[in-house]
Amino acid sequence: MKYLLIQWIISAASLLIVSYIIPGFVVEGIGTALLAAVIIGLINATIGLFLKIITIPLSILTFGIFLLVINALMLMLGLRRLSRGFTWADSGMRSWQPP
Repeated sequence: MKYLLIQWIISAASLLIVSYIIPGFVVEGIGTALLAAVIIGLINATIGLFLKIITIPLSILTFGIFLLVINALMLMLGLRRLSRGFTWADSGMRSWQPP
């Protein structure tokens, strides 16, 4: 139980850090980040696991890069569940350059 709580807080903190660094990725507050961490975690544990198992051959061919596509799809699916306080503008992600 303690491990699960620590993972939840780390996931929420990472969402807040990403929203601070990347323009177009907005998390309104700590409560929204905690809720988003739960929803994204549940989606990754269920649907994401199923998709990763099905796409193993494609992931092998692309040396694992296709897993980024699956993770982005899981994030977008999680965003649909959170209509308030959590947005992701695609144009901001396309124009982002690493520091």
